[in-house]
Amino acid sequence: MKTARHEAILSVIDEYEIDTQEALLEKLSEKGFAVTQATVSRDIKDLALTKIITPSGKYKYARPKTYVGTSGDALGSYFAAEVHTVDSAVNTVVVKCSTGMAQAVCAKLDEARLYGVVGTLAGDDTIFVVMKTQEDAQHLCTKLSALLQINNGEVD
Repeated sequence: MKTARHEAILSVIDEYEIDTQEALLEKLSEKGFAVTQATVSRDIKDLALTKIITPSGKYKYARPKTYVGTSGDALGSYFAAEVHTVDSAVNTVVVKCSTGMAQAVCAKLDEARLYGVVGTLAGDDTIFVVMKTQEDAQHLCTKLSALLQINNGEVD
């Protein structure tokens, strides 16, 4: 049932400009899926859906760009789609994202439970990742920069 629902969600977001969970719930109901908002929320997370801006200036749900690395994880998908730069200063890593996407990327960073992370803070297009030590920050910056390079086709 979950796989069929996920396929239906992907079909709906490909066909319609779905901008809210409520709109997605309505379309799923029309397709015969009686689900709750909480289920749709989990499905969005499981599918690693992102929001993109449409030509009309509105946001809509979309499939994440494909991660080119080996694991195909959601963090890689978000990096491929939304991250522009990664840098560090002392024990803080700064991640610059597409406008409006920092919180989504930050949530994936939090889910990854990366070693040495004390906490994260996301604004509209910037994430601050506070690390335990300067070495931890440098290691994470290197790791995320490599992930970004892989996703941008700069590394085989």
